[in-house]
Amino acid sequence: MIEDSIPLLPEYPGLTSDEVARQQQLHGYNRSVKAPNQAWELIIAILKEPMVLLLLVACSIYFILSEWSEAFTMLGAILFVAGISLFQDYRSQRAVKALQQMTMTKAKVVRNKMLTEIPSDNIVVKDIAVIEEGDLIPADMHLLTEYDLAVNEAVLTGESTDVVKQPGDQLYQGTMVLRGYGYARVSAIGTGTRLAAIEHSLGSVRPVETPLQSQVHRFVRLMVIAGSLAFLLVWGYKSWETGSIIHGLLHGLTMAMSVIPEEIPVAMTTFLALGAYRLLKLQIIARQPQSVETLGAATVICVDKTGTLTKNLMQVAKTWEAQSGKVTDFITAPEFNEVLEYAMWSSERSPFDPMETSIHQWYSTLNTRDIRASATMLKDFPLAGSPPVMTHLFDLPGQGVITAIKGGLETVLKRSQVSAEEEAEAMSISKSFASLGFRVLGVGKGTWGQEKMPEKPEDMTFTFLGIIAFSDPPETHIPDVIKSFHEAGVEVKMITGDYLETARSVAATVGITDTPYLTGSEMQSMSEPELTRIVGKTNVFARIYPEAKLRIVQALRKSGEVVAMTGDGVNDAPALKAADIGIAMGKRGTEVAKGAAGLVLGDDDLAHMVDAIYLGRRIHANLKKAIRYIISIHIPIITLIVLNQFLPFLPETLFSPIHVIFLELIMGPTCSIIYENEPTRRNELVHPSRQHRNVSLLQGKPLTITILQGLLITITCLITGYWATRHGYDDDTQRTLIFSTLVFANVFLTLVNRSFRLRIWETFTRGNALIPLILIVSLLLWACTVTIPAVRHIFEFSALRLSDLLIPVMMAMLGTLWIEPFKGTSLIE
Repeated sequence: MIEDSIPLLPEYPGLTSDEVARQQQLHGYNRSVKAPNQAWELIIAILKEPMVLLLLVACSIYFILSEWSEAFTMLGAILFVAGISLFQDYRSQRAVKALQQMTMTKAKVVRNKMLTEIPSDNIVVKDIAVIEEGDLIPADMHLLTEYDLAVNEAVLTGESTDVVKQPGDQLYQGTMVLRGYGYARVSAIGTGTRLAAIEHSLGSVRPVETPLQSQVHRFVRLMVIAGSLAFLLVWGYKSWETGSIIHGLLHGLTMAMSVIPEEIPVAMTTFLALGAYRLLKLQIIARQPQSVETLGAATVICVDKTGTLTKNLMQVAKTWEAQSGKVTDFITAPEFNEVLEYAMWSSERSPFDPMETSIHQWYSTLNTRDIRASATMLKDFPLAGSPPVMTHLFDLPGQGVITAIKGGLETVLKRSQVSAEEEAEAMSISKSFASLGFRVLGVGKGTWGQEKMPEKPEDMTFTFLGIIAFSDPPETHIPDVIKSFHEAGVEVKMITGDYLETARSVAATVGITDTPYLTGSEMQSMSEPELTRIVGKTNVFARIYPEAKLRIVQALRKSGEVVAMTGDGVNDAPALKAADIGIAMGKRGTEVAKGAAGLVLGDDDLAHMVDAIYLGRRIHANLKKAIRYIISIHIPIITLIVLNQFLPFLPETLFSPIHVIFLELIMGPTCSIIYENEPTRRNELVHPSRQHRNVSLLQGKPLTITILQGLLITITCLITGYWATRHGYDDDTQRTLIFSTLVFANVFLTLVNRSFRLRIWETFTRGNALIPLILIVSLLLWACTVTIPAVRHIFEFSALRLSDLLIPVMMAMLGTLWIEPFKGTSLIE
């Protein structure tokens, strides 16, 4: 319940349901931009596609030439291409919409005198909003009342500093709450907020491309340039040769259509969007589909100890009293003492932290005289320092003003009056507790007799009371999870604010190698090159302050690792954003952490990340197969059109735009549907799919094999054409046989490229129900072109006897199945 952490104030009853409905009618939803006309924008986007533009030009030329059959065929092709684009966009948009619903931020509001959580889109003007540490402020609002409230307004001002807020101050949408909580009345939503005004003044900003997107777009741009140059050359040459600019234009368009690989960006978009949708089944929300791309490349995952490796129960286990040396075991014989009492006074009055909740519970259970209700808090110094502590000043009935401090033992000792011997004893006790896996905090007390309140906690001196230790056992399944990460080739590094002994104890329990290790104090004295050199060998980082997490991530990335990082708090946000894959916790994570991360782990279970990494590798492997297929099948189309100008045994016009678009219509569904659905076994994905972050998608041996596949298909098509010429076949029959060879090669290449390790017959045991459907449809479409007279006329084909198909089938098999004996060998992989 929300009321457990934030008190409900009766002076702010909030809006009624009728008032909410009225405000929503007046001001609409809390969205910064109006919903676009998706259908219209999609049509415009389709018309801008290079292939559609080329088809429109070709269609227009056929109409000008009064070649009606060809013209209407091209028109049908345009509608078919548009239909495929609409279908793929529908699949992608459906996945993205589901993700947006899952990642929608929440807002806390008071309505009908009740504190409740709603989607931030539904907040309305005049709502009473409740904000607390870790929240992103959902709308512009006026602050009504607050408790130690500070926000970060860097999103508006660029200054990443704490801004302390007082009642009457303005709060702005998109800024983040760093500490405290408050009540505020919403003054503006949606396009009326200050953030929306800034976004509008800046205009639309293109999202940053991922490395894979950059590689693909760069390749496609180069091919578009090459296609444009080829178009101009062929148009000019054919216009000069035939004396007809129009016919020369058709030849040029055919050349350009064969060169432009528009299937690649379509396949990439489809793979990533559907991959993000598949992640939902693993309780992982990809805030942007592009995050899926990086998953398979992860080589290191940095995890927090508390709540990620452990159960996050944080129950009081032991206390040690400095004056008497007494150790109290709260598991077997709990007993009220001064350490527990002052640990409570230095905790939040309405705790949500598990440690402070446990302290309050034991205080209530063991204390016979509970005076919390009558105590008045005078000053609250929030968590700060290195290691951090928090300090409170209370006016207690009959006791005057007392001070209480709790937090990092080193800082508590530094602010207390202790001798060197007493400090050494406290540190020794701390290490003994930490070696048992306990989290250790120091506790101190003091008094304040001055009228003026202290400006900073360093102005006060404390009496050191002792140590309070908390147990937080590891989750029972975590050792298996760590083992699975290691089997996947992903190194696990634990980063914690706890003592080294605690960290090493937990690391040993869950299976993380704890040597060498590094502490926050050691890191502070290290230069960036030194840290970069040692960070890759270190798996346990202890007593780490928030800023150090960012340094660790940056050092790992500099050393060439692809870094995944988990986090849940406000202070984790910089490291989450700096990591290649930021992973926020869905249940306990703050909105700030979720906003900085690319992925949100819905149920906080690290085990799902192992499956997610394998899914990322599967997506990358299958996308690579699709791209190899696209390039291989484009090569024979391009080379046959080019060689058609020089080889005398080929028909004068081998292919027209109609032939090319037919092949494009087969290739599109094959690469975007079949390969996206291709299953992959885990034992094939035990290593990161990219060893370095800047390695090209295709290079070296894979690129060589891909080009060789395309060239051999070209050669077998030429052999078919030469055989047809030698046996006296006319141009239409020769064209039919070459085209059929290319179609059959497309079918065999689809099956061959399913795996470069398994033989083609071995892949049949893998379930991919879409393969028979797509290939049968492809062959039926081809059959229509050679059996239906009207269609055959449009394609300038001849009827074939069944025996005539023997050569195309044999040549297609020869051009594609040659690779089978070499699969699984060093020649291919």
